[in-house]
Amino acid sequence: MAYAVPKLTDYSADVLDKSAADLRAALKQEVLSVQSPDQWKTFRDRWLARKNGIVTQVNDLWLKSAPKGAKKLAGQTVNDLKKDVEEAAEGLRKSWETGQTIQVAYLGAEVPAAALEAYARDKVGPVDISLPGIQRPIGAEHPVMKTSREMCAVFQRLGYSIAEGPVIETDYYNFEALNFPPNHPARDTQDTVFIAGQQSKPQRERLLLRTHTSPVQIRTMEKMRPPIRIVIPGTVHRNDPPDASHSPMFHQIEGLAVDTNITFGDLKGTLDHAMKEFFGSSVKTSFRPSFFPFTEPSAELYISCFICGGSGKRGKDPCRPCKQTGWIEILGCGMVDPNVFEFVKDHGYNPKKVSGFAFGMGADRVALLKYGVDDIQLFFSGDVRFLRQWA
Repeated sequence: MAYAVPKLTDYSADVLDKSAADLRAALKQEVLSVQSPDQWKTFRDRWLARKNGIVTQVNDLWLKSAPKGAKKLAGQTVNDLKKDVEEAAEGLRKSWETGQTIQVAYLGAEVPAAALEAYARDKVGPVDISLPGIQRPIGAEHPVMKTSREMCAVFQRLGYSIAEGPVIETDYYNFEALNFPPNHPARDTQDTVFIAGQQSKPQRERLLLRTHTSPVQIRTMEKMRPPIRIVIPGTVHRNDPPDASHSPMFHQIEGLAVDTNITFGDLKGTLDHAMKEFFGSSVKTSFRPSFFPFTEPSAELYISCFICGGSGKRGKDPCRPCKQTGWIEILGCGMVDPNVFEFVKDHGYNPKKVSGFAFGMGADRVALLKYGVDDIQLFFSGDVRFLRQWA
């Protein structure tokens, strides 16, 4: 039976919602029944005709007849329904023009593919392949992804391979095998996001969103015997409130090198070369003592500010990126703790015979510095106007 607009006597929110739901259900059924452009015209006139279309009837019977106190709610409902009907009609029109199945998202309905095929066969005719194709706009690489790729390329030229691993990790790979034993206070600094419903499992088997890409180091050492040199890009998650410099999801680039007779000098030389190649040959590096559970000794790497040249000033104004110090913190690093090798000892990593170094940096932070952006959230807002600057 064709849908007829009911006259309302009750304008409560529940009644309006139910009436709107009935109308949308009827709209969906009619969308699915449209099989040709001629039927689309009939559909459009039935729903959107100015004099007696269903949208016009809804406006007259629901909005104009509504008491004064209910006009605001009724008006909002009518406007939403009108928008839905217009979107459905436009979606159908595009289907016939392009010959492609287009989903009417809010209805969860698609124009039947068989009807489109018949229309294309009967109305459009054969395709002339000698005609020029339709040029599609070419997108651009996201600045964070571009930064990550460029930094990985620096290490690939040094002989490193790309390694990847799962984002959903177990407690064992994310913490225990990296020298974070249960109840270790360093776990608290990770602000971990745990998967619900894991309480019945042993702690090392509980699932979580990885807080760093370091678990890939353990997974790779389980698969490959030394020597290895890998660089690990990927997304990580921590329960950080979003602000200009923090995000609950961000990107890391980590590296691991393991062989015989690896020293801290090898670490310094590798990172000094990488920073100069990425930020420019004029930058200087500085290593300052730090602490990380999976490396010993550990350090933080600073580079001289490539924006102000290490002076701390930009003309007469202070240099904000380096906070007037002339140095910018880039990453954490250190020699792999022998306790970490104990977890992969059976795979050829005897801590008495091999040594190695590891490092990790935030790709988002490097991108902020490289492109002069002052708010990390701009990278994830999806604003094409912002992203188009680097197209």
